[in-house]
Amino acid sequence: MSEVKDLLTILFLLLGAFFMLIGSIGVIRLPDFFTRSHATSKSDTLGIMLIVVGLICHEGLVLNSLKLMIIFVFIALANPVGSHALARAAFKFGIKPWFKKEEKDQA
Repeated sequence: MSEVKDLLTILFLLLGAFFMLIGSIGVIRLPDFFTRSHATSKSDTLGIMLIVVGLICHEGLVLNSLKLMIIFVFIALANPVGSHALARAAFKFGIKPWFKKEEKDQA
């Protein structure tokens, strides 16, 4: 049974690290504030939540797992709300979203 728990722990931690890496690449590759904040808010929230689930699997049913579940709920609520507030404040401040320029048909 310990082997299954260890495999689940490793799986969740690696998936969480993967999504965190994808969010970091999104910050570098995407063109403006709004697309960057969208990439990081979605992927980082999922990545952190997967890492917390991996830690819960590692700990088992103890008091630390309850504390990790409270952290999980806080992250699930706070990250989307915080990124929405940042995007809304940036838009009100005057930062314009990036739009792809239309290419003219050359036919």
